[in-house]
Amino acid sequence: MVALVAPSTRSLTAAGAVLLISSYELGHQPLNLASPVAHLKRAGFAPATIDASVEEIDDDALRTARLVAISVPMHTALRLGSRVAERVRAVNPEAHVCFYGLYATLNADYLLGKLGDSVIGGEYEPALVELARALDAGETADSVAGVGTRSGIAAPVLGRVEPVVADRSSLPGLRRYAGLERDGKIVRAGYVEATRGCHHTCGHCPITPIYGGRFFAVPRETVLADARVQVRAGARHLTFGDPDFFNGPGHGMRICRTLHDEFPTLTFDATIKIEHIVQHRRLIPELAELGCVFVVSAVESLSDLVLAKLSKGHTKADVATALALLDEAGLPLRPSLLPFTPWATLDDYLELLGFVAANDLQEHVDPVHFSIRLLVPPGSALLNDPSSAEWIGDLDRAAFTYRWRHADSRMDELQAHIARVVEAAAMQGEPARATFARLWDVAHRTAGIGPPDLPIPAVERRTPPRLTESWFC
Repeated sequence: MVALVAPSTRSLTAAGAVLLISSYELGHQPLNLASPVAHLKRAGFAPATIDASVEEIDDDALRTARLVAISVPMHTALRLGSRVAERVRAVNPEAHVCFYGLYATLNADYLLGKLGDSVIGGEYEPALVELARALDAGETADSVAGVGTRSGIAAPVLGRVEPVVADRSSLPGLRRYAGLERDGKIVRAGYVEATRGCHHTCGHCPITPIYGGRFFAVPRETVLADARVQVRAGARHLTFGDPDFFNGPGHGMRICRTLHDEFPTLTFDATIKIEHIVQHRRLIPELAELGCVFVVSAVESLSDLVLAKLSKGHTKADVATALALLDEAGLPLRPSLLPFTPWATLDDYLELLGFVAANDLQEHVDPVHFSIRLLVPPGSALLNDPSSAEWIGDLDRAAFTYRWRHADSRMDELQAHIARVVEAAAMQGEPARATFARLWDVAHRTAGIGPPDLPIPAVERRTPPRLTESWFC
């Protein structure tokens, strides 16, 4: 007869006693699970994982766990992760629930109310390991450096993490995630990070209040080893998920050169700031030669006022320059947008649509980006601006953002209308050009203007490569 051990008394080194959960990772196999798994295994633990975006949550796994760590790198992940925490509480109220990632520390006050027992921000792997060790030894989380609890919110962990190759063995296969669609074919896609944090301090970015302008390079061999594992698993494309791939341009390019030498047909995409595309223009042609098939860049707006308020570091003119540089190298630009902010006007929105149409970028912008509204999480750098008092409202703790209203009510009405249109279009699988035409009509009618004909672009672009899941946070 086998004796049953209560979850509260099982060693955390037992299989499944530590459970890591991801709720949303932008359609890629979550490195935010694979990396801490590797660190925990190295320390003698046997963690289990659930990627709730593609796997069912197993209540038996929740009951078995003593430590449940939920990854919350972005706003959507936090909203979904909070529901996961509620389920953990219902199924296993004795489990220690830890939130880790960018949005954990920012929302610590709310999360530590009834949802969680601890939070970890920044470079979280070492603190997660020490938390597991402390709980296994019968100690409290209060004793662990870098771990915030109800007794006090710890500062984010900022320091170089001992390099350990991510362990993806417990994660669903790459076929369960977004692929790269190119010329009518879809291939499996993997995900790596060459750097963490960011050298820049954009006002609206959740990285800014956590990293404060610091970034850390992941050792080249660690990145390459992770990439090789994914290529062996079937990846024919990699996304570099760095907040900005050119934070360390030499580091990133060396990695790409090695990958190209080993896997000449492997393609990749990367996120690069507009100002870095302009600054490091000499590297753009080589990026294309090494297999880059598109570049994501946070254009956000074409209003120089809005860009200055967001501390973006680029101007409207820089956007045109960056587009021309990428065009010259044959690299598609896939802009991310933030069209609805307290400073944007209806004219700004119409200008943005006009720029997209005139440059034949309708298929380069996922329609959801035309609906994105500014999120202001607790701790946002935007709150440090004295003028924020003119537009900021109350903190909605349960929604993890401050409320705000635009001075021009038409902008709030337009955003809500655009959001409905793009959501319905996505559900119906409507082509991006058709959706854009409807947005063109809606925006001009909101401005009281009869919708003009779409401008004839100076250049007609081919349908660019894309990941099969739209990017948004």
